[in-house]
Amino acid sequence: EIKLVESGGALVQPGGSLNLSCVASGFPFYYYAMKWVRQAPGQDLEWLSTINSAQNSGIGNRSPYYADSVKGRFTVSRDNDKRTLYLYMSNLKTEDTAIYYCVKGGGFDASGSRGQGTQVTVSS
Repeated sequence: EIKLVESGGALVQPGGSLNLSCVASGFPFYYYAMKWVRQAPGQDLEWLSTINSAQNSGIGNRSPYYADSVKGRFTVSRDNDKRTLYLYMSNLKTEDTAIYYCVKGGGFDASGSRGQGTQVTVSS
């Protein structure tokens, strides 16, 4: 059974930072690209970032990839030994308020198996 468990969400002031984590189980984590998506209240899922697997690393690989809305503020990383995906978010804005999900698989959309999500609220 594929299982993804996100954590690290919180209430933070504008300009603040957070580090989200996602622990994966039930599949060979190292083999798969992973991504982060989010869903703001009343809106569709939004793709944020994709990081390729170790298998797809190499010359010409420009992983990771970021949506324009978070480029320069968010950083995705992974620890294959710990089967964990991370999203470091800085200079947070009120419009970053959403439920954040990690998703198994690559590409630049929100499709794929995801966890239950973690709530991030940016407010003063």
